[in-house]
Amino acid sequence: MEANNALYEAVAHLGDNTLILGHRLGEWCGHGPVLEQDIAMTNISLDLIGQARMYLDYAGKLSGEERSEDDMAYRRDVLDFKNALIAEIPNGDYADTIARQFFFDLWHFLFLQQLSKSTDETLNAIAQKSLKEVTYHKRWSSEWVVRLGDGTEESKEKMQRAIDDVWMYTGELFIPTELDASLVESGILPDVRSLKNAWDQEVKAIIDEATLVLPEDDFMQTGGRTGSHTEYLGFILAEMQFLPRAYPDATW
Repeated sequence: MEANNALYEAVAHLGDNTLILGHRLGEWCGHGPVLEQDIAMTNISLDLIGQARMYLDYAGKLSGEERSEDDMAYRRDVLDFKNALIAEIPNGDYADTIARQFFFDLWHFLFLQQLSKSTDETLNAIAQKSLKEVTYHKRWSSEWVVRLGDGTEESKEKMQRAIDDVWMYTGELFIPTELDASLVESGILPDVRSLKNAWDQEVKAIIDEATLVLPEDDFMQTGGRTGSHTEYLGFILAEMQFLPRAYPDATW
């Protein structure tokens, strides 16, 4: 039972990351700075929500309560969500969104590369499918960091401010929970700590190309994986969950 609980918590975390970040990016639909990028963000949002469906369907089966992917998304409360805090912070302006996506995408790509070797057949399959999509996400957000950072004086200032503001949410991505240890040992999950050096190198290379500077502050916000969230998640869930909670028997 303990092993099942550890796997459930890990899979719920992955599903919540992609669900909440996908919802955040979906808020840009119809509001992007130019039509092409409006569509690009909407497509990335759909990719992430598609990944969330696979993870949350699996988590629902692991829960022992016969939960569906919809139950996992719409009928859990704030404290039950396990997403990293970076996924829930507000969109802000375009530079803020790009900074958030950039840091997450580089981590997500490295994580999925390792997860695609998982001894768990379901996670292995999800990772291999998702990796194709996230390869594009990583390229898209990295290119925009460079374009804004090495662009006009105004775009450079906004991109640097966004990098500085989002930085404190990145450390949590490399902190495992106590439950992860058994999953790492059995080859089900990668050890997120092992991804840090490669992530640091890739981030620095892009930041240097963008003529930006990485923050030196090592203070990091944490707590998402244990259910301690920012105030923003409650507002996301209030909007996302209203309809299925108000009309729980509705069918389409």
